[in-house]
Amino acid sequence: MAAEQPQSTSAASTAPTRSGSSSSASSASSATRTEPEEQHQRDVESLVAYDHSTYFSRLFDQAGMSRAVIEYQFPGKGTEENPFLVDFIPNDPKDPMALPNWKKWTWMMLHAMAVLAVTFVSSAYSGAFTSLVMEFHASTTVIILGVSLFVLGFALGPLIWAPMSEIYGRQWLFIGTMGALTAFNAGAAGATNIHTLIILRFFAGTIGSSPLTNSGGLIADAFTQAQRGLATSIFAAAPFLGPALGPIAGGFLSVDAGWRWVEGLMAAFTGVMWIIISLTVPETYAPVILQRRAEKLSAITGKKYISKLQAGKPVKTIGQTFKTALARPWVLLFREPIVLILSLFMAILYGTLYMLFAAFPIVYQQGRGWSPGVGGLAFLGVAVGMMVAVGYTIWDNRRYAKISDAHDGLAPPEARLPPALIGAVLLPVGMFWFAWTNGPEVHFMVSITGTAFFGAGLVLLFLSLMNYLIDTYVIFAASTLAANAVIRSLFGAAFPLFTGTMYTNLGIHWASSIPAFLGVACLPFPFLFYKYGKSIRLKCRYAAEAAEFLAQLRGAPVLVRIESQAEKPVM
Repeated sequence: MAAEQPQSTSAASTAPTRSGSSSSASSASSATRTEPEEQHQRDVESLVAYDHSTYFSRLFDQAGMSRAVIEYQFPGKGTEENPFLVDFIPNDPKDPMALPNWKKWTWMMLHAMAVLAVTFVSSAYSGAFTSLVMEFHASTTVIILGVSLFVLGFALGPLIWAPMSEIYGRQWLFIGTMGALTAFNAGAAGATNIHTLIILRFFAGTIGSSPLTNSGGLIADAFTQAQRGLATSIFAAAPFLGPALGPIAGGFLSVDAGWRWVEGLMAAFTGVMWIIISLTVPETYAPVILQRRAEKLSAITGKKYISKLQAGKPVKTIGQTFKTALARPWVLLFREPIVLILSLFMAILYGTLYMLFAAFPIVYQQGRGWSPGVGGLAFLGVAVGMMVAVGYTIWDNRRYAKISDAHDGLAPPEARLPPALIGAVLLPVGMFWFAWTNGPEVHFMVSITGTAFFGAGLVLLFLSLMNYLIDTYVIFAASTLAANAVIRSLFGAAFPLFTGTMYTNLGIHWASSIPAFLGVACLPFPFLFYKYGKSIRLKCRYAAEAAEFLAQLRGAPVLVRIESQAEKPVM
């Protein structure tokens, strides 16, 4: 957003002039300047030199200072009572919304690859189970801790990295955490005992959750509402494909080169993405860009500048930011039935996905005598199902766009749920299919076909329910997603730990049926929210506040707005 109709002169009055006459005047008066004035002039001239600076100095300058920014007349008077309000200027190269589409999509795809790398690391380790057992002589349960603790890190990370992105922005947080993730992966490759390996995996998961938490923020930063549906659908393929592809690569590599090379592959993958993104993608979080710009302008001119986005708002300390980030997700989780029910449902889905990393070796390697490499190929069924579902969501986005247009750009959250209705049926069907055809007496393709239905149902449910939560809670969306991430990661960490015992005691058929029965138990939820979501949202405090906020933006009372939404079709 560019600032409109400047009301008074800001830094323009202090910027150096460029004509020969003004230069002569400046030289003539230099002898009468005080030392602070001369220092001030040097500061301005050094920043004006930004126009001729290197690519990397511009890349890492979060404020995006330039001659045009320094000379721009921002609204305000530069006093404590009436500070200059800093906004993006016309044709501002730092305005993420004004970037060329090719640049937005390139950056989005790079960040999607980074997320794929992190989720790949979470599961590629499982392809090396046999190699790890042989070297460390540890039980399968202990070895599986390497997966569980990595995913447990996903539960803790969002509580740390989400508030840090508000303070420091996305760029430096990504550079620091992705670099640390690469270092922990490299360190794990040199681990001399299973305890060191597991601990390094835990730290890798905690730090690696930063790209999962913040990379998706690029879509909110740079894409318009009309573009976000397609961008989100494409971006969403990454966190699902990574876990499905990891065991395939890890299995073959562990057979040929051992588990250390599997860890080395993880370090190489994350390291390459770390280097590429660090050297190409600048800061995109507008509040941080404008805050840094205001701070630099204040330092240069000695006048008061603040970000337009902070005008009229109390300044939050780092402690307050973290307090809100740590407390609000739990408040939403336990006080909002929508958040609790859907988070539990999604946690079961996530836990089932990671349960398969322990179940597939039992079913296909122990049961059919497959090697770890060939056993990893069993995940292709899940991957294919996921890709089909992603393609469907891209196509379904046209349906949603029509509904959004019919509601003046503000479709009811329930318009997000039709794909979830399909996914809620596909998921238990796929799991029951897999459960009762996974014996060695049945051709392997039959059971793997069942996992494709599970993969498709998983993606349809995840994307649909995630968007439903975002649309329902809007201003509380970050805390809602943090609560969702914590509980689903806890399930993802726990499910693999009891998988081996469950399969030993119940057998491969009944053990595989347990998550299918859980899917059946949760099947009604999307249908209930689709039919009764409007009335449920009105009875939930934070959901109602979010709806009122949206209604105020549209200039309509909240009850009138929600009732008008209900009168229009959402399919």
